[in-house]
Amino acid sequence: MSDAMHGAPVTSEHLLEAFEFLDDWEDRYRFIIDLGHKLPDMPESEKTKSNFVHGCQSQVWVALRESDGSGSPIELLADSDAFIVKGLAAMVIVLMAGRTATEIAAFDIESVFGTLGLHEHLSPTRSNGLHGMIAQVRERAKSLSGG
Repeated sequence: MSDAMHGAPVTSEHLLEAFEFLDDWEDRYRFIIDLGHKLPDMPESEKTKSNFVHGCQSQVWVALRESDGSGSPIELLADSDAFIVKGLAAMVIVLMAGRTATEIAAFDIESVFGTLGLHEHLSPTRSNGLHGMIAQVRERAKSLSGG
C-alpha cells in the first residue's frame, strides 16, 4: 500500500498524527484533499450501480474485495467527483487498511472521525455522504464475513 499512496500517511497512526500536527482546519482540508489526489485510480469497471454510494451530494463509489480469499484483509477502492469527498474516502481506506471483513464490520470508525472533530467541520451533506460511505463499507464487509 505504501507505493500506491505515494508517500501519504499509510497507517491510521500517521493520519491521526497529521491531524494533531495541523491544528488549522484549512490545512486539514488541504491534507484531506491531498490524500484524495494520492488515492489509486478506481477502474471504471468498479464504478457500478452496486458500488455507488447513495445519499451523497457528489458521486461516490466504494468497492470491497478480499485480497487473498476468505478471511484475508480487505482491499478497498473508492472514487468521487468531488476532491474533499475523495479525500474522505481515502481516510476511510487508510483507517480500514489491513483489516478483515469481520474487523471492518466491527470497527467504530465514527468514533475516530468524532475524535478528529470531522463532522463539526463538514457541511451536513458531506457529513451525510461520509455516513453513507461508512454504512456501505460496513454492509459489504458484513456480507463478505457471512454476518
